Amino acid sequence: MQFQYIIDKINSAKFEDYPFSHIQINNLFHDDHLEQILASNEIAVSTVESDEQLFSSLFEKGYKIINFPGCITDRDIYLKWHKEKSANPKNYTNTACEGFGMTLRLISPQSATISDLAEFMKSREFQEALAAKFGIDLGSVTYDTGIQKYLDGYEISPHPDIRRKALTYMVNINPDVQSEKRDHHTHYLNFRDEFKYVQAYWDGHLNEDRCWVPWNWCETKKMQRENNSMVIFSPKNDTMHGVKATYNHLNGQRTQMYGNLWYKEVKVKEGPAWEDLQIGAKAPMGSTTLTSKVKSLVPSAIKDLVRGKKVDVNVISDRLK
Repeated sequence: MQFQYIIDKINSAKFEDYPFSHIQINNLFHDDHLEQILASNEIAVSTVESDEQLFSSLFEKGYKIINFPGCITDRDIYLKWHKEKSANPKNYTNTACEGFGMTLRLISPQSATISDLAEFMKSREFQEALAAKFGIDLGSVTYDTGIQKYLDGYEISPHPDIRRKALTYMVNINPDVQSEKRDHHTHYLNFRDEFKYVQAYWDGHLNEDRCWVPWNWCETKKMQRENNSMVIFSPKNDTMHGVKATYNHLNGQRTQMYGNLWYKEVKVKEGPAWEDLQIGAKAPMGSTTLTSKVKSLVPSAIKDLVRGKKVDVNVISDRLK
């Protein structure tokens, strides 16, 4: 298996604690492999002059539009918005977001290098390495993985991931030589002091799921700009991350190897949305509201801070969380 050394790098990687527990491996691929990947027909998609040409090229290279958080699947709506940039897409996918994009997954690799890489990503050995590093029983989870391109406008506001997700990883394989300077990278964040009560609420309600929150509730502490880098973490109440992509995707698209482990069984119910978690005016005397429940979990020091569709054959309809 020509990518065995990646498993060795995962096994020997050290955990970082800032801004939350995770692993980052830079220079993941050997130079010769990285050169082959970035030059491959499936990844090096840049000789296009319009959005329409970009979609046609991606479809020809084996990509399909997928239903993905922060995205829409209607190509016509996306093309119209992206051409005019006049329609306000706020709240189109989530009320915590101000925009939307499109995500395409490589379904049919064509080159030998990318086919081999796709097989490695699906291999039992790779899954075992990921699970073992984070102390996850591989028998208790399912796995999904793929190579994906995220177009301009893609946005997923800060969130820690839902409780069913056991592990996630992202590998930057961006073909644009200037990609590290582009505005499309993953933010890793912490809650601002005045909103840390939200994390306290999640800590105290393990049977309720977590939600996306507005950008101004958090502060970016780190960004994964490095090409050929891999970040892996097991979602917890503090693993806040998000993306807001604003860039010219005709010159090269945000491209990642992406994958998740999902618990087969998690007993959680739908949790409150971010709007429900806002601490606002006092409730009427004698009433019990979600806000009052949230307040009951908030440390006094934090309280003080707070006071001061069309069918498209190129769309995959199965939900990918």
